[in-house]
This record gives sequence, structure tokens and C-alpha cells, in this order.
Amino acid sequence: MSSMAAILLVDDDVELCELLADYLGAEGFEVEPAHAGDAGLERALTGDHELVILDVMLPGLPGFEVLRRLRETSSVPVVMLTARGDEVDRIVGLELGADDYLPKPFNPRELAARIRAVLRRAEPAPDGGGVLAAGDLVVDLGERSVRVAGAEIAVTGVEFALLEALVRSAGSVVSRDELSRAALDRRASALDRSLDVHISNLRRKLGPAAGGGERIKTVRGAGYQLVRTGGAG
Repeated sequence: MSSMAAILLVDDDVELCELLADYLGAEGFEVEPAHAGDAGLERALTGDHELVILDVMLPGLPGFEVLRRLRETSSVPVVMLTARGDEVDRIVGLELGADDYLPKPFNPRELAARIRAVLRRAEPAPDGGGVLAAGDLVVDLGERSVRVAGAEIAVTGVEFALLEALVRSAGSVVSRDELSRAALDRRASALDRSLDVHISNLRRKLGPAAGGGERIKTVRGAGYQLVRTGGAG
């Protein structure tokens, strides 16, 4: 992670943006604020930032629409800010491609921890990587790319971390707690649907296993399993 990671903060609460800019600046981040959805989207699409913090409620363009349009061309990590207790907002944000979310009001220390966790997932492998394969699914750790039957699949940093953990243990069950630690840097919670939504997104993007059937199986009460199929791996 760079010593001064550039972060775009899209929130119409000017006072909150100033407070977070001061706090995160002291934590080693360079924060640029945007106070409307359309302005935030324009800045996010420049590629000048390593992470975007995006509020759901924004003037001009709602946060969900900003995220939807951003994900059409960009895989920049996104942390959504949602209303406390509004689980629907959190699930929708994750389904649209957010890497993580934090309900308001929040402790700035928790936000900084979430940012660091998400950024770590976006970093290249320190040893230059390698290639993992399971059937027609190929995960290139160096390029941080995913291919199914030769076609590249766009995934978020969190999705990539989940997939890496599953492919490394292809054919075996990986617990929810292991996956949550690997991808979200926290223990799994029965009340937190983040992991399940990220897995659902992966299933949709990867499609069925070669020859049909589930590629990622839910093992009730245990976790998830990447089905081992014929071919490489």
C-alpha cells in the first residue's frame, strides 16, 4: 500500500468530509472530497484514486447510480456509507459491486481499518504471484485476473480474494470465517450478509461449472466449496 493512498470521499456532508479528511490524513491517506453524485462519478472515473468512499444519499446522482455507472468501466475499490440498520441498502450496494460498507454513524478508526483491509486485497502478490487453476477457471495472482474458459471476468478486490481462497482449496469446504478473514479482514458474523452477497456475485459472474452444475456450493453450517471439475488444476 502506498504511503499516501489517494482516496475520493463522495458525501454531501461538508463538515463530515472535513473531519474525515483531517483524520484520514493523519492516518496516511490523501483525501479529495466531492459533495454531489455527478461530480463524484466524474472524479472517480479519472482513475486518480486508489479507493472511493461513497455515501448512498447524494444530491445530483444517488450513490447506487454512481456505483452502477462506475462499475461499467472501473474496478476501483469502493466502500459504501449507509444508514444504520438499513440492511437493504447494504445488500444492494454489495450486489452492485461495492467492496465493503460501513453504517452511519461510525468510528473513523473503523473506517480507516476497512480502507486498509480493502486496499490490501487490491495489492499485487508480493512474490510476483503465480497461477491457480480449477478446471476451466484460472486465477492469475500476478496479473490479478480471472478467466473462465479463456474469457476474462471482471471482479472486485474482495471477490478476487474470495476466489483465491476457494481455488486454493478446490474440492474442500472453506469455512465462512476463513473466507471472511481472507476477503474482509474480519470474523464472520451471523448478522453480516456481506460474505453471502459477494459469493452470490461470484456465482453470477463465473457461471456454472464446465458441464453444468454449481461452481460454488453452499455447505450448510460449514461454508462454501469450489467444485473441482475435470481439466487443469
